[in-house]
Amino acid sequence: MFGGVRMTSRYIQEEHKIFRDAFRKFLEKEAYPHYDTWEKDGIIPREFWTKMGENGFLCPWLDEKYGGLNADFAYEVIINEELERVGSSLIGLGLHNDIVVPYLDTYGTEEQKERWLPGCISGELITAIAMTEPGAGSDLAGIRTAAVRDGDHYILNGEKTFITNGIHADLAVVVCKTDPAAKPAYKGISLLVVERGTPGFSRGKKLDKVGLRSQDTAELIFDDAYVPVQNLLGEEGKGFYYLMNKLQQERLIVGIAAQIAAEEMLKLTIEYVQNRKAFGQSIGSFQNTRFKIAEMATQIEIGRTFLDDLIMNHMEGKDVVTQVSMAKWWLTDMAKQVASECMQLHGGYGYMEEYEIARRYRDIPVAAIYAGTTEIMKTIIAKNLGL
Repeated sequence: MFGGVRMTSRYIQEEHKIFRDAFRKFLEKEAYPHYDTWEKDGIIPREFWTKMGENGFLCPWLDEKYGGLNADFAYEVIINEELERVGSSLIGLGLHNDIVVPYLDTYGTEEQKERWLPGCISGELITAIAMTEPGAGSDLAGIRTAAVRDGDHYILNGEKTFITNGIHADLAVVVCKTDPAAKPAYKGISLLVVERGTPGFSRGKKLDKVGLRSQDTAELIFDDAYVPVQNLLGEEGKGFYYLMNKLQQERLIVGIAAQIAAEEMLKLTIEYVQNRKAFGQSIGSFQNTRFKIAEMATQIEIGRTFLDDLIMNHMEGKDVVTQVSMAKWWLTDMAKQVASECMQLHGGYGYMEEYEIARRYRDIPVAAIYAGTTEIMKTIIAKNLGL
């Protein structure tokens, strides 16, 4: 099953299988042949986003009145899985589909939704969410970016960093303080949607990362940025609550990507050890290799079983924050271990860029950091256990 399609998941129906086949064919034409070039160029071209939109692969869960398909979350699972099979640098599309646009749909006014959602579906509008700052990561209450009301505009000042889709973004949901004096501080946090071309809004450099090389990550700078009041998302002072409400799905998406990355790395390694010869036999026949493969296969199967159950519960609208926190840290940690073991089994060739395992080894560690670090996940779990 590793690297293949798992058809036994309870949430996968015949129409989902048909959709997966269609999406795979799309990726075989539009993504797989170009991915190495994108990695060298350091960016996923906007044309790929447009093609995704033209074929119905951006935000298919949105309502038909905006151009969506009213598709269930299983379609999003499939999209994220198949994008990860191509490569981890495609995570920006999952962030757009399943993390940022849901904020617009849930908390936006009807005017805002009519203005933005059709473009999010077509690929004309690419989204980002700007939380992290140079001096504030996990501690959202410690952000310093602030917006002051001035008539029918907010004057926004501050800097954000490590922003996925930061260069391409046409809409950035910016986490800022509209009431710096609020006690506790998180009650002063609001969400503002900043559009491309907003006066005072600029982008810093595209960040040079260890991995995820074609994934677009950048700094965003707000210097007296002039943001219309009608771009406030939801109510003032409710931003922190909105973020907390959406983190379950965000972290589930990261867990899905980590699981697929592990499956893909094991698939690559099984193929390699079966074909690589040493001492007159395939290295896959050595006891140590077989034991390592068996251990990883077991961990990956356990991860898949837990993940599938979580996806089902999430689709049923259940509160599984504790379990998603468990999955997020455990699956990303498991994937890092798999990357290390698989590179070791590739020997010296695993350190060569021409072998996919080298890229996978570089790409996976950050999954344990973004969307809430492993340490934050364990803190949430402990708190929810009454500690």
